[in-house]
Amino acid sequence: MLQLQPSAVATTIQQGGVIAYPTEAVFGLGCDPDNDAAIEKLLAVKQRPWQKGLILVASSFEQLLPYIDITQLTESQLQFAQSKWPGPFTFVMPIKAHVSTLLCGEFDSIAVRVSAHPVVRELCDTLNKPLVSTSANLAGESPVVDAQHILTDFSDKIEALIVGQLGEQRQPSTIIDARSGQILRSGS
Repeated sequence: MLQLQPSAVATTIQQGGVIAYPTEAVFGLGCDPDNDAAIEKLLAVKQRPWQKGLILVASSFEQLLPYIDITQLTESQLQFAQSKWPGPFTFVMPIKAHVSTLLCGEFDSIAVRVSAHPVVRELCDTLNKPLVSTSANLAGESPVVDAQHILTDFSDKIEALIVGQLGEQRQPSTIIDARSGQILRSGS
């Protein structure tokens, strides 16, 4: 596994690689959201059932537009989400018809976040698209907060670890249903 700076990993992601990277609270596993083979590999590494769906993390709301169907949201629903971004808030939004079921699972929606973390933002800006984001841990285990655990637990399973510090959050992001406003998971 390579240890890289964010700008050096774009090719790895574009070629279907799975990476680990720091986020606001924990290390994440990520890949290209438009590459089903990469998503399948990520799900296998994490041992996560595809039915649960995944999160997309972006550096801007515009990067999410190819994946979410904003016509199913009101202006106030969109404004509320955008008032929380960038930051540790994930919103569940309706998907566009072409979105892979590997991303949305059994749902007609997808969880999306505009990150404030500099490493995540640099990755997404370099790729000019969002990244699949799920906590770097095996399904059911505690999220990883130490890069050394990535090196030992995932060394032969992923292509790269992005060098960087975790953000100030101590809990994964709050998840809110954009349509109902209901909090589905409370963060810090």
